[in-house]
Amino acid sequence: MEEGRVNPNTRWVGLEEAVPVDVFKAEVLAWARRIGVEPREVHVRPMKKKWASCSSKGRLTFNSDLLKESAAFRREVIVHELLHLKVPNHGPLFRALLRAYLHDPT
Repeated sequence: MEEGRVNPNTRWVGLEEAVPVDVFKAEVLAWARRIGVEPREVHVRPMKKKWASCSSKGRLTFNSDLLKESAAFRREVIVHELLHLKVPNHGPLFRALLRAYLHDPT
């Protein structure tokens, strides 16, 4: 490949245009309905060390940098956090549900 040319097959992570916060929150609520959970609060703010967190009181907080990530990656983080409203740990049930929701083609 010539110098200065970009390989079109290269996957650029984090370079997508950021989705608006209200669109992101709509994604979260759509997945919450599908999973059958109701988060008490959904927040988006800068976070230094993680993509998201789920409190024992049902408050979900997402890293604002997530808004710049791919839809597939956002979905993984959203589903992961919402499942903590059903299963508070990362045990076998949690992992099975995560696989089921993320690999379901519907």
